Amino acid sequence: MVGNIRDRKGLSEVVSTLILLVVAVLLASVATYYATNITMTRTETEALQLSKEHVWVNNTGAIAAFKVSNLGGRDILLDKISIRGVSEKWTDVFIYRVPLGTIISTDMTVCNYTNMTGGFTHETRIYDTVTDDIPLVSGGEILVYIMNPDNIQIDDIGTSVSLSIHTNNAQYITECNVESATTQ
Repeated sequence: MVGNIRDRKGLSEVVSTLILLVVAVLLASVATYYATNITMTRTETEALQLSKEHVWVNNTGAIAAFKVSNLGGRDILLDKISIRGVSEKWTDVFIYRVPLGTIISTDMTVCNYTNMTGGFTHETRIYDTVTDDIPLVSGGEILVYIMNPDNIQIDDIGTSVSLSIHTNNAQYITECNVESATTQ
């Protein structure tokens, strides 16, 4: 004897379709969450802060100074420093590595242009010359002086100029006004 259709056991087409849709949505959600998590952890861990920026100029030349703080969760490498879009030569860049746990609350001050040869001392800090890209540990800070930025002249006093730092993943830009380095 042939059995009735009602004797068959199984899921209806509607229920089967709903189950397949739920599984597909769950798989897509997991893949999206994973991709977002990977992207966010790789881009959010690098964070630099530029502060205490100054550019001074007088008849003998110009000096730029600023503080770089690595606020991110990983070490970084400073590839290039530019002022007003012009890359600075590493031989004109001097840095002081702030010891971890030390807080620098004072502002950067103008230093004597003629003393900036080799390593130099300014305000009891010894600034070293830079020969290559600058590594900066997570949580670390450096004070930077740049001797004679290429495109800063005495006519620029009072104008805004950009300071930028380039790393492997980003470019950090800030602006400051050019100040006179002469005292009266």
